[in-house]
Amino acid sequence: MFHGSGWFAYLRHDEEQDRPAITRELLLRVWRFARPYQWQVVLLLFTITLISGLSLVSPLLFRALIDTAIPERNLALLNWLALGMVGIPILSGVIGVWQRQLNSAVGEGVIYDLRRALYQHMQRMSLRFFTQTRTGELMSRLNNDVVGAQQAISNTLVTIISNFVSLVATLAIMLALEWRLTLLALLILPLFVLPARRIGRVLRDLRRQSMESNAEMNATMNETLNVSGALLVKLFGREQREVDRFSQDARDVRDIGIRSAVIGRWFFMLLSIVSAVGTAVVFWVGGLLVLRGEFTIGTIVAFGNYLMQLYGPLMSLTNAPVEFAQSMVSFERVFEALDTPVEIVEEKDARALGQVDGRIQFENVSFNYSKVGQAAGLQEVPRFTWGGGEAFLKRGKQRDRAGMEEDETGNEGDEGDEADAIGQARQWALQEINFTIEPGQLVALVGPSGAGKTTITYLIPRLYDPTDGRICLDGYDIQDVTLQSLAQNIGMVTQETYLFYDTIRANLLYANPEANYEAMIAAAKAANIHDFIMGLPERYDTVVGERGYRLSGGERQRIAIARVILKNPRILVLDEATSHLDSLSEALIQEALQRVMQGRTSIVIAHRLSTILAADQILVMDRGQLVEQGSHHELLAKNGLYTSLYATQFQPTTNAQR
Repeated sequence: MFHGSGWFAYLRHDEEQDRPAITRELLLRVWRFARPYQWQVVLLLFTITLISGLSLVSPLLFRALIDTAIPERNLALLNWLALGMVGIPILSGVIGVWQRQLNSAVGEGVIYDLRRALYQHMQRMSLRFFTQTRTGELMSRLNNDVVGAQQAISNTLVTIISNFVSLVATLAIMLALEWRLTLLALLILPLFVLPARRIGRVLRDLRRQSMESNAEMNATMNETLNVSGALLVKLFGREQREVDRFSQDARDVRDIGIRSAVIGRWFFMLLSIVSAVGTAVVFWVGGLLVLRGEFTIGTIVAFGNYLMQLYGPLMSLTNAPVEFAQSMVSFERVFEALDTPVEIVEEKDARALGQVDGRIQFENVSFNYSKVGQAAGLQEVPRFTWGGGEAFLKRGKQRDRAGMEEDETGNEGDEGDEADAIGQARQWALQEINFTIEPGQLVALVGPSGAGKTTITYLIPRLYDPTDGRICLDGYDIQDVTLQSLAQNIGMVTQETYLFYDTIRANLLYANPEANYEAMIAAAKAANIHDFIMGLPERYDTVVGERGYRLSGGERQRIAIARVILKNPRILVLDEATSHLDSLSEALIQEALQRVMQGRTSIVIAHRLSTILAADQILVMDRGQLVEQGSHHELLAKNGLYTSLYATQFQPTTNAQR
């Protein structure tokens, strides 16, 4: 236990430890979000003053009843006092409803503005941002932190103002009634403050532990209840292990909840006892003053009521600075996300492209995944209201350590087919790439896994920007054209097809919401998927499930191809991934791809010899460099890397087909 000055030293240390810094800039930025609701805020403050004022009237009515109306047998005054005792709560309740409406309008309005600004900012981020940020952290910013920011305005701030107004008004009336009893009431204050701060610290620690345990429990659910996680659990027969792990997390949450409830009850019991002692002392001293004729009975009754209204706000305000600072952390975290630099920036005078011819030029293009800002994603940081974060950050720290180990190998970090390739680890994903694709040409990208093929396809639609060099479309640097017009002219089918949890119709029309039913049917037929769709019970209104998992891999790929056909882009970028499909699905997809590539500039990461033989030119990549370029026969004649790849990757496939 702490005694004397030790208590106050502990309290100062306690507050410094828990309270994050609040800067003037932070408060001004918060106000900019609240400014559109300034008149509602003014009215809200007005209602707070009215309710606080009305709460001070009732004790005076009791004093008048006891000291005047009853002794003087004044029936008229008694009637008016009775009406006042009924009318004041009614009026206070009506104003309270209005206050709640204003409070909700401000709070929910701020939530809407913050969420919209944050989501809009996230939509402008590059692919790098999403590869370096956990999805759960993004959800936390959009949900927990935005709601926490709303609580700071609509709850914490309103509570502080209400308590302050009530405290000042109550003290003024109490001093006017009897200054000696008021001083006596204030002397009892330490009996409230010291237990409140000490037990409050314990409850905050329990709150931290609860949020950490909840974070672990939510992480377990997030990892094991999505389609991929559930599939992995079932394939390895680990259902009972996951149940046991979840049970342990849930047990921790339960035990902490019980401890918090019990300690909270002891806390309020202690406060009730202290309040009873304080009230008894004041009434005892007041009773002595009444016996001496210095005090009326009505005054001491009113004073006792004011005493209750004094201790509540005082208790709340002792922790107000820490609570307010903690609630402002949510604003800091939202602003951190809003301040994350946008890597893919559209120039102010960017040109809007119309229908392009499809001529693509790479001019000395180099690219480094790690050169532009290592901290491109959101960092998992401790929330002061959630605790110091060792358990909360555990998964993130494990991820960071794994990432550092990968960086030490020099791996380029390329996605999909580029990752973890033996012999392809390096600092630069691409180095001084130069080539030209003429309108309508089919270009095949080949090379070992991790050579930089996917990186090239990601640079064309500006999912990333080159570290050096430039990429031109019809003679225009793609960094000088609008992102929307660039996206309209480029269609991409990736190796991993993603479908929304929606109907087939909605997934197809995502490419072109204005397309009519006939165009959608034509696209599906061109992709060899229409007959399959018509065989489904709900046809085009069939829901595909999470990530499209109700469909096979080949069916998802063909829907993705139909979606691109419906978009009708001039440039087509394909990762021709069909090796994991059955022969029928592969044949259907290949036929659909040949149909969709006609008349378009096409860049294909080739996995089949038929695509390579049909290509106008072949780009051979190795360790981020363009090492060979030409037609199939020209490259075979060079007897270089392409010849080796042909012998090891493509020719066996051809022989097998024969």
